[in-house]
Amino acid sequence: MNTLPKCPKCDSEFTYKDGMLLICPECAHEWSNDADDKTDEAPLSIKDANGNPLQDGDTVTVIKDLKVKGSSLVVKVGTKVKNIRLVEGDHDIDCKIDGIGSMKLKSQFVKKV
Repeated sequence: MNTLPKCPKCDSEFTYKDGMLLICPECAHEWSNDADDKTDEAPLSIKDANGNPLQDGDTVTVIKDLKVKGSSLVVKVGTKVKNIRLVEGDHDIDCKIDGIGSMKLKSQFVKKV
C-alpha cells in the first residue's frame, strides 16, 4: 500500500521517498512533497523551568549554578540574561552574559522574568 502521490511527470505509482524528495524510478523525476514541507514549519515552542513560554528578546534568570564548559567560570544563580534568542537543539537559548560572553543555555535552567 503505497500512500505516496503518483509521479507528476509520467503518472507512475511506483514513487518512493529519499530524504526530503520524492523520486520516480521509471522516469527519474525528483520533486518535493508540499504537504510534508508545510508540517515542518511549526514555530518553536520552548518553555522555561516553570512552564512559561519563551520568545526571542525575553529576559530570563538563571535558577541554578551552571559551570561553563572548558573554563573555570560559573554562571551564578540569579544572573539575569537579557535579549535571548531561541534556537533549535539541546541548548535552545542563545545569549550573551555580562562578564562571560556568548553562550548557549538549556531552557530548563532558566525562568522568565
